[in-house]
Amino acid sequence: MHPKEIRIVFMGTPDFAVESLKALVENGYHVVGVITAPDKPAGRGRQLSESAVKQYAIQQNLKVLQPEKLKNPEFISELESLKADLQIVVAFRMLPEVVWNMPPLGTFNLHGSLLPQYRGAAPLNWAVINGETETGVTTFLLSHEIDTGKIIFKEKIAIQENDTVGDIHDQLMVIGAKLVVKTVDALAEGKVQAIDQDELIENQANIKHAPKIFKDDCRIDWTKDSESVRNLIRGLSPYPTAWTEFEHPDKGEILTAKIFAAIRDNSSLPAAPGTLQTDGRKFIRIACPDGWLSVTDIQLSGKKRMKTDELLRGFQDMGNWRVKI
Repeated sequence: MHPKEIRIVFMGTPDFAVESLKALVENGYHVVGVITAPDKPAGRGRQLSESAVKQYAIQQNLKVLQPEKLKNPEFISELESLKADLQIVVAFRMLPEVVWNMPPLGTFNLHGSLLPQYRGAAPLNWAVINGETETGVTTFLLSHEIDTGKIIFKEKIAIQENDTVGDIHDQLMVIGAKLVVKTVDALAEGKVQAIDQDELIENQANIKHAPKIFKDDCRIDWTKDSESVRNLIRGLSPYPTAWTEFEHPDKGEILTAKIFAAIRDNSSLPAAPGTLQTDGRKFIRIACPDGWLSVTDIQLSGKKRMKTDELLRGFQDMGNWRVKI
């Protein structure tokens, strides 16, 4: 079957998925339907917000379905009516078998890791948090257990020393879109020799996972070594963002701060973890057991994101605060 003739249903929600859908549309593939999340209230006014995928799909006059429940009989019936030959999943939710097993060419997923490593909801974040030096994207055929299906293709990139998860996201979004197109072509032409993930696992104990990240996972533990703290900050920047708390010993106030970037700074003598130093003009540095980290990009609760020198111009008593451990 010619790749441009197969009927494709695309499933995705955020910006990361838009690039893949865009690649299919702009390269002339036959996308017969787009499945995305229902509209959700967002912002102070709680106005209904459309997913990035929906916004793009509407611009391209594509049919959009937004099921609340993927096992709903009405949705299943409407999905069947699209007569898809192939389904593609990019940054969507887990599918029931009745959905992923529907098209004759199957359903494949684009995952943001080099499977079988980092199965789970937050692979990009955990790769950076764990200090990995490489990551990538994988296309694989869906099966019963999440992120365990047979691998079709992989594409690898290096993680540079100062890359944030935002940097990795933007690179893999583009690389992943190209891999999606390559995978569609191979499946349509019958040129896929999918590899069972179990064949790539020598020791289950060496498999790293990527579970969903919650607020408590983002709190900085200043008793950890400086590189671990720096990697946490990089792996959560710009979202969901590492955070810490400052307290004022005299006023009894506590202030939450999001930290988007920090660099190693060993210009001071060692100090107890969590010790805060500032000149009130240019720097804020915080001690870890093995050295200091200088905070370069920060956002105090109720304020906008700022560079440290900008913050200090309007927050002149920073030297009276300390890190809450």
